[in-house]
Amino acid sequence: MFGTFLPASAKYRKTLAVIGAAAAVPLVLTGCTDNTKPASATDGPIQVSSTANECKVSAATAPSGNLTFSVKNEGTEVTEFYLLAEDGLRIIGEVENIGPGISRNLVVTAPAGKYNTACKPGMQGDGIRASFEVTESGNKPSVDADLQKLVDTGTQQYAAYVKDQTEQLVTGTKAFADAFAAGDAAKARDLYAATRMHWERIEPVAESFGDLDPKLDAREADLEPGQEWTGWHRAEKDLFPPAGYTAMTPAERTAISTQLVADTEDLAKRTRTVELTADKLGNGAKELLDEVATGKVTGEEEIWSHTDLWDFQANVDGARIAFESLKPALEQKDAELATSLAGKFDALQAELKKHAKGDGFAYYNELTPEQVQQLAALVDSLGEPLSKLTSAVVL
Repeated sequence: MFGTFLPASAKYRKTLAVIGAAAAVPLVLTGCTDNTKPASATDGPIQVSSTANECKVSAATAPSGNLTFSVKNEGTEVTEFYLLAEDGLRIIGEVENIGPGISRNLVVTAPAGKYNTACKPGMQGDGIRASFEVTESGNKPSVDADLQKLVDTGTQQYAAYVKDQTEQLVTGTKAFADAFAAGDAAKARDLYAATRMHWERIEPVAESFGDLDPKLDAREADLEPGQEWTGWHRAEKDLFPPAGYTAMTPAERTAISTQLVADTEDLAKRTRTVELTADKLGNGAKELLDEVATGKVTGEEEIWSHTDLWDFQANVDGARIAFESLKPALEQKDAELATSLAGKFDALQAELKKHAKGDGFAYYNELTPEQVQQLAALVDSLGEPLSKLTSAVVL
């Protein structure tokens, strides 16, 4: 959402549940051209066609303001689409988990400047990229003053939420790191899931710093050849060791702990400079639900600790806070959508609450296939209307 494009070493998320299927919006591709041609966007969405080998964008330029990219996956693997800043790192906007044959819209508010587009078939690697330019239109999106005030209030509230979560993350990480480095495995295991919730609640913001995300949250399955493995999941494997695992030495635990704290403090510092806008909140809320669908509800995020439901709850928390920050504005523009989203958040939360235990949750490997399926169905049900949040507020 507010992000930095994740390099090849970043997360590889298998898609067992593709929210994009539920979020499908029938679209017709017309006249897609190779994006090396100097075509200009006219009225209407900019069409994007993603295949295994191509990322065709129907225009190489567009006037500044609100842009809509209609992305269709015409390949055989799940794909993603990104609008990146000129540096190729910072993410202006993204849509993830677009299944074969499915279309999804990305709505962003883009000022004049140079950008890059990128499709990421298979959700791996750096993606298929091309240059994209936004020219000065001289027009700013027309927004009713009262509505703008509601949006501004919402973004300020969300910024305060991010600040609070990062502060708690830093505090919790230091306590966890102290216990882990000292070899107090019981205490570290007790702190692990609860502390990570602060990360998961603001994950799209945290991912906005692409160099930090792989350091802090890479899973073993995500690693590229030669990549150093640090962060939470490195510690997770040591705390919840699989059969045949060789435990880390005290020196290795100290090194992991020191780096984890340093990277988290760096993250907290950088989040103070993130500029939040309505499109970033709306897109970020959807990204958090996508995270649930592709990592948490499948049990792939926490393969040793099985604490996926803590992460699940935190992602839903973050998505709901983003939605509620925009809700007053949304109620003015699409009250029916606001009501639908509130109801579906409530339904998902009620189902998740069934698996609460004490201060936490049941472990993922304690859930039955039917329980997992019920959670996945509610995530999919919420994902479809949530994909409309950004366009409803911004356009």
